[in-house]
Amino acid sequence: ENNLFTPGELISMSVCLNHRGPDANDYYYTDTVGLCNTRLSILDLSPQANQPMHSHSNRYVIVYNGEVYNFKEIAAELNLNFRTNCDTEVIVEAFSEWGVTFVKRLNGMFAIAIYDKQEDILYLFRDRMGVKPLYYFWDGKNFAFASELKALMKLDYINNRKQVFKRSINEFLYLGYIPGPHTIYQNIYKFPAGHFYFYR
Repeated sequence: ENNLFTPGELISMSVCLNHRGPDANDYYYTDTVGLCNTRLSILDLSPQANQPMHSHSNRYVIVYNGEVYNFKEIAAELNLNFRTNCDTEVIVEAFSEWGVTFVKRLNGMFAIAIYDKQEDILYLFRDRMGVKPLYYFWDGKNFAFASELKALMKLDYINNRKQVFKRSINEFLYLGYIPGPHTIYQNIYKFPAGHFYFYR
């Protein structure tokens, strides 16, 4: 049973990120995984393009922040009957077709999370230059991620246990910033650019 978050906390995470995308908020929740998204509608203004979005097969669920510039070329290669005109649908169908190697075909800036309902595996991907932010919490037992630290703090499990990582203070005072993978908090890290990760 999930002890890390509630549906209400997922909504709180999404709402606190409204400045990143005020056009739609929604979430996907099971006993083991929760995904939420706040959307800025650019490519496709229709509700069908909202996230979390399910793949055509209904096996995968995606939340995604960013822009993939060559999604139309990828869509043509997939040769599917797409429901939307947005890159999100193309991304999840490319993953469905090619697995984790699909990310090599993407030209853009992105932080992507895809959940495989069948295998109960969560995948994370971040663009090569690290343009789009991605943070994650890991304490050896529970895992969570978000595009901003303050969203992670909406989870009581994390907020009630947060501790300052003292080495980060020294690094900030010396360098003027906190180098990755560390953040100001213990057990919360910057997801490295150009990497992917899976959690089950």
